Amino acid sequence: MEPTNKEMATGQAAPPASPNSSTRTSSYLSAGLHIKGEISGNEDLRLESKVEGLVSIGGFRLTVGPGAHLDADIVAREAIISGEVNGDIRAVDRIEIKKSASIVGELTTSKIMIEEGAYFKGGIEIGEPGTRIGTDLDSLLNKARNG
Repeated sequence: MEPTNKEMATGQAAPPASPNSSTRTSSYLSAGLHIKGEISGNEDLRLESKVEGLVSIGGFRLTVGPGAHLDADIVAREAIISGEVNGDIRAVDRIEIKKSASIVGELTTSKIMIEEGAYFKGGIEIGEPGTRIGTDLDSLLNKARNG
């Protein structure tokens, strides 16, 4: 079986999913990558890389690993941050900031969890949990793109 572009980018071939598998599709960008521009998609994403720009995965989960460095705005359903983020984070469901995280920027979410030892500098806006990302995604993306 030939590896896909996604498998080649991560350096690992994922085992094929069984036809009846109910697992969610997710992508992984490894530590050896440096991305400039916009990352967008419709699946969960784990970043261990350096990213400059915008990361927009709409109604899905973004995980920023402990070795990742993002100079980027983030739009996602859920954001779990263990690495470094310089930029605004907008996650409709929740933002989870791990103790190894360093964040400078504005946070907008309905739920937040910050572990003891994490570094955070910025503002937090906590909204109604009933807000749907789909109804506000275009305005969030426009805000992120236009700064």
